[in-house]
Amino acid sequence: QVRLVESGGGLVQAGGSLRLSCAASGLIFSTLAVGWFRQAPGKERDFVAAIGWSSGNTLYADSVKGRFTASRDNAKNTVYLQMSSLKPEDTAVYYCAAREMWPRREPNEYPHWGQGTQVTVSS
Repeated sequence: QVRLVESGGGLVQAGGSLRLSCAASGLIFSTLAVGWFRQAPGKERDFVAAIGWSSGNTLYADSVKGRFTASRDNAKNTVYLQMSSLKPEDTAVYYCAAREMWPRREPNEYPHWGQGTQVTVSS
């Protein structure tokens, strides 16, 4: 059974940083691409970042490029999203999702999802 568990969310002031973690089990982690998505109240689920099975293969939304960094530790079956220079508009529930091999920007390309973690950025 595939399981993805996000952690690391919380409340932070604008300009601050948070690091989200996504721990995976039930899959061959080293072959996975992991995407990060976020959903604010009343809005659609948006792509944030993704990292492929090779750490050198990353994708970012324009809104977070230069502020967020995706990385992975295959020994720990964990992917991270380091978020810096946070803005109030980054407030959302953040989800990680997994698929085989290559990162994608569309949520429907990912069959496996975590339960989400809340990130709140105060102004």
